[in-house]
Order: sequence, then structure tokens, then C-alpha cells
Amino acid sequence: MNESAFTPKNRQAVVNALAIAGFIALIGGSMWLAVYSTRYVPNVVGRMGAAAVYLGSVFTPAEGPTLSVIPTASTTIAFGEAASSTDTSATETTVPQASKSGTPTAGKQTNQTVQIGGATTTATAPAPLNGLPDLVATINTVGYLATTSAESFIATTSITGYRPAVNFTIKNIGTHATGPWTFTANIPTSVGYVYQSQPQQSLAPGDSIDYTLGFDQSNKGVQVISVTADPDKKVSESNETNNTASVKVTIGY
Repeated sequence: MNESAFTPKNRQAVVNALAIAGFIALIGGSMWLAVYSTRYVPNVVGRMGAAAVYLGSVFTPAEGPTLSVIPTASTTIAFGEAASSTDTSATETTVPQASKSGTPTAGKQTNQTVQIGGATTTATAPAPLNGLPDLVATINTVGYLATTSAESFIATTSITGYRPAVNFTIKNIGTHATGPWTFTANIPTSVGYVYQSQPQQSLAPGDSIDYTLGFDQSNKGVQVISVTADPDKKVSESNETNNTASVKVTIGY
């Protein structure tokens, strides 16, 4: 029997060989992982990063006897142009006046017309608000966004290859102003996303805001979109049962 096969020197050689083989396997595995990460992970991250919500809104004041100018998203107000004014309270007329030589010359005289006995207009202060606000959510229609702008909304029940979108209105039908409030939108994205709005402007009785909300990376098939006004119930309302609206939408493949 050859007992030299199990000497310490031979055992050390075997251990070294196994260590080298393990090191080579580790390096090979690391290189494969690096290639995999470089090739596939950016695509996954890119798809996740491309998800976005697009929101547009238009404020509509309550109808009333007062006259007000409400700028909207489509209103353009130019600045820096020369201002013009018209004074209708006075008219200027030219009458002849005598000069020192006795020859009439042009002079200026201002004539003003004052109405006597006319009705006096007095501004009336608005009546104080009583009661409670009442936010109600209503979904108007569904469709898609042709671009990344909410203004490109197209209403349709057939959504394929576009960004699904929903147009909805939140209105205060109560008798008091709401104060700041928020809303949420549960949208059928691949990651189950719930959109949480920023604080919205206070709505007086009868005021409303129309919203258009679109989103990327939607799930396919029959999906549900729901909108809830004041989900945290921070606004004391006369009716809390009409704050949510939902709609089914079919998103094609």
C-alpha cells in the first residue's frame, strides 16, 4: 500500500486546488450576474420609471348676480401692452374766444353732464354662510390622452394603445365653504397605484372643479376607476355618502 497519497503535503495540494476552483466559480458567477443586471434590470426600472399620472383641472364658480372674471387654463392674459382708458364723464368742446385784436380764436371749455334724481346703487354685502358643505363626486366620461397633456383628452369607450383617462367633477352642493380639501383616485395600474392629490382650493356653495386624469402602465381588460373627495374626512359635511364615484372601463391589449 502506498501511504504517501495521504501525506500532509498531498492534502494541502488538494485543498489549494479546491480553493482555486471555487475562486474561479465565484468570478464566473459574478460576471454572469453583472451581465444579467446590465441587460435586464435597466429595462425593468425604465418601465417602472415611465409610469406617470397626468392631471388637468378647470374651476367653475357658482352662478350668481355678481360679475367676476375667472381665468382658466385656456385664458391668455398679455402683459406689457399699452393700456387705454376712456373717460365718459366729461366731453371737451371747442368754442371761439376773442383775442386782444378782436379776432376770434379757438379756446377750450369743458362741459360735464350730471344726472339728477337717478337711482343710487349700493353694494350689498354677501349673506353669511350657514350650515355645512357637501362635496359630491361625479364621473362624467372615460377615454384616453393622445399626448402627455390632459388637454388632449378624447372621450371614448374603446381604449387601446393609449393612456387611459377619466373626466370627473367634484362640486360643493352644500350651504357652506369647504376650506382646503383633497381627493384620491384609485387607478388600475400594474402596481396598484392610488393617486393622492395636493390640497385643493376652498369651494363656496355651488362651486365645482372639473378634472381630467390620465395614467400610464394600465392593466388590461375590464378595470375599475374610482374617485373619492375628502377621503380623510377632514371636511365636516352634511352628507358623507356621495363623496365617491366609480366607473368600469375596458382597456384593450
